[in-house]
Amino acid sequence: MVRKRRPIPSAGELVIGTVNKIFEYGAYLKLDEYSNIEAYLPWSEVSSKYVKDVREILRENQKVVVKVIRVDTKKNQIDVSLKRVTDSEQRSKLIEFKRMQKAEKMLEVMAQRLGKSLEEAYKEVGWKLEDYFGDLMTAFEEVATRGEELLAEVEIPDEWIPAIVEEIRKRIKPKSVKIRGIVTLSTTASDGVDKIKEILESIAYYVKSSGSLSTRIYTVGAPRYAVEVLAEDYKTAEKALTEALNNARNLANKYGIELVFEREKTK
Repeated sequence: MVRKRRPIPSAGELVIGTVNKIFEYGAYLKLDEYSNIEAYLPWSEVSSKYVKDVREILRENQKVVVKVIRVDTKKNQIDVSLKRVTDSEQRSKLIEFKRMQKAEKMLEVMAQRLGKSLEEAYKEVGWKLEDYFGDLMTAFEEVATRGEELLAEVEIPDEWIPAIVEEIRKRIKPKSVKIRGIVTLSTTASDGVDKIKEILESIAYYVKSSGSLSTRIYTVGAPRYAVEVLAEDYKTAEKALTEALNNARNLANKYGIELVFEREKTK
C-alpha cells in the first residue's frame, strides 16, 4: 500500500481510488494512498456525457484517478470527481503512483534488512527523504546519481545507510549527465590537421581513462569542435574534462597550436 503522510487528501488533489461499491446514483471508492479511507463519487461526477447506468463506466475493484472536490472533516466525508480529471492528469498520476509503489517496496526491503517494520522505516527515514526531495523515488534516484554522502546531508541515521545504498544500487541505474563545450584549434602549420587530430584524440583518451565515462567529439565547423562528456554525475564529468583539457593545452603548446575552450552552460 502506498501511503501519504497526511491522514486525508486536500480539495483539488488527484488521488488513486479503488471502486468498492456501486449504486444507482454513485459509487464509493477506497483511496489507496490514504489507508483506504472511503470517498464518494456522485453520479453527476462520473462522466461529462450522459450516463444511464454508472456501471457503464465503473466496475468493482477498478482503479481510477479522481480529483477531490470536497472534504468535510466534521462529517468525515470526501467527495471526488472522475469527469474533472483530464487525460494528461490521469497519465501523470498513474506514472507517479507506480513510482511511489516501487519506492515503498524498496523502503520495505531496506527495513526488513534491519529487522524493522515499514511504519518504522517511514518514521525514521521515509518522511525525512520525502521532505527533502519531494518524494521517495526522487530521493533514491538522487542518491544513485550523487552518492551516499547525500544521506548524511539529510541526517539519515547511520544504521540505515548500508541498507539504503545496497537496495538503491540493486534497483536503480544512475542517471547519466552530459556536459558540453567547444574547443577551437587554430594553426597554419602544414601538418596542422594531423596535430589537431592528435590533440582531439588525447582529450577522448583522458576522459575515458578517468573511469566509467564516455565522450563524443565532432566538428561544428573547423576549427571548432564540440566535446561532450557523459558521466554519472556533474562533479565526475567536470573533473575528467578539466584534466583532459589541461593535457590537451600542454600538447597544443608543444605543437604551437592555439587552443581555446568555451564551456556551454548546462540546461
